[in-house]
Amino acid sequence: MAPAFVHRDPKTVCVMDASCRLGASLVEALLRRGYTVHATAYASSHGKLNDLRRLQSGENTQQLRCFRADPFDYQSLVDAMKGCWGLFYVFEPPHDQPYDECMVEVEVRAAHNVLEACAQTETMERVVFTSSVTAVIWKEERRSTATVDERDWSEPNFCRGFKLWHALGKTLAEKTAWALAMDRGVEMISVNAALPTGPQLSVTNPYLKGAAEMYEDGVLVTVDVQLLVDAHVAVYESPSAYGRYICFGDAVCRPQDAVKLARMLSPNSSCAPPPSDELRVIEQRIQNKKLSKLMVSFYAGRHVEENDPSM
Repeated sequence: MAPAFVHRDPKTVCVMDASCRLGASLVEALLRRGYTVHATAYASSHGKLNDLRRLQSGENTQQLRCFRADPFDYQSLVDAMKGCWGLFYVFEPPHDQPYDECMVEVEVRAAHNVLEACAQTETMERVVFTSSVTAVIWKEERRSTATVDERDWSEPNFCRGFKLWHALGKTLAEKTAWALAMDRGVEMISVNAALPTGPQLSVTNPYLKGAAEMYEDGVLVTVDVQLLVDAHVAVYESPSAYGRYICFGDAVCRPQDAVKLARMLSPNSSCAPPPSDELRVIEQRIQNKKLSKLMVSFYAGRHVEENDPSM
């Protein structure tokens, strides 16, 4: 906890990495809600940082500060977080780099450094850590339970054995973050996101490794980026939020759902998606009741009043 004499404003937050799609969407949403935002882009995203600076106009001039940081440059992380009450942390590898075993190590080390920097930032009170559904669903005996929820964890040895690098990276990074948060007394909440849909979605997305098995297991789920943004803001603003939250909007459990997803993944492909009669209807086995309950309150405006100067 920060000392009492340190000025703390819950509406001053850092978004890192603000150069990715989710991060940039979070920056815009938080600015609309009256937050002061330290938009932090990784050093390799120069063009994206310039895009963020275009938001520094009109009423946003004083609300938005742009930083360039490196997850392996500890001081750059501390500088970006200075004076912030909260952090929204997102890790996405560069699109031109494969998510392989080396990227697993990169993501884990980045999570460690960021949480350590949070612990050393005296104003920091709450961290919203973006993880993935892939950190929940992959294990040896995954079909032995009737329902999968936020209490489940992917098994690192299973992920490693089947080269599910995205799942392994997300699992180990989230576990690392939780361990540090508990050890350093940082309040953390994780949002375990489904496969984000939208124009940037493609068959090369590392989340999709094992997609056929996810479908058969009833755990292939997707999420619209706007819902994902709302979920992040909701868990940050809710005093009662705690632990992990699975975030998805749609479950792909019917043949027509699978065909629709295949078309989204390859909109310009000359190859037709698999015929729906080759697939069967699968019972949905993943649930997000914990987040759904929170979102009902969030959308009803019970947690935060837009004009309340205390938030």
